[in-house]
Amino acid sequence: MSQAADKVLSEVFGPQEGTALRLKQVAMVLLGVAVLALAAKIKVPVPGSPVAISMGTFAVLSIGAAYGPRMGLTTIMTWMLVGMLGFDVFQSSTADLNGVSYMMGSTGGYLVGYVMATVLLGVLARRGWDRTVVGMAAAMLLGNVLMYVPGLLWLGELYGWDKPILAWGLTPFILGDVLKLALAALVLPLTWKLIGRARD
Repeated sequence: MSQAADKVLSEVFGPQEGTALRLKQVAMVLLGVAVLALAAKIKVPVPGSPVAISMGTFAVLSIGAAYGPRMGLTTIMTWMLVGMLGFDVFQSSTADLNGVSYMMGSTGGYLVGYVMATVLLGVLARRGWDRTVVGMAAAMLLGNVLMYVPGLLWLGELYGWDKPILAWGLTPFILGDVLKLALAALVLPLTWKLIGRARD
């Protein structure tokens, strides 16, 4: 492997050390929070389900891969802190339902999954999975699984296992997730090619 084999996209441009690097990292975290907030609001309601389809998962997984595990985790936790303070940055948060109350609702488990998936995508990106379409697709698939497991467990505990949990929290989103997976699998490897920084 080359010397750049452990780098993620955010690390191959701009300052590489000192105060300038810290300022770049702060700017990228703030940008990531803004992207997460905006993507969460791009949503399509699913009839009969308490959870809507949004671009939030695409943003979460892409930021994890582009930022790496440490900065990705910092970004997702900053976004959650902003939401916890009552700002309208979550998928279905409103003026009346926000902050901790919202986070403990139907999407609470998915938020936990977001954190786990962000770290996973960052780790896989450091290993070069984001450099190829197949690798990025596999990383996205694993990330989606990691988001759905706590999400579905949370829904089951919240509403009861006698409810149609899979019909509420999984099956309506499969097609959308496949499309987002395909998009990310194309965009990140293409970005690496445009940068011209091969890892092999």
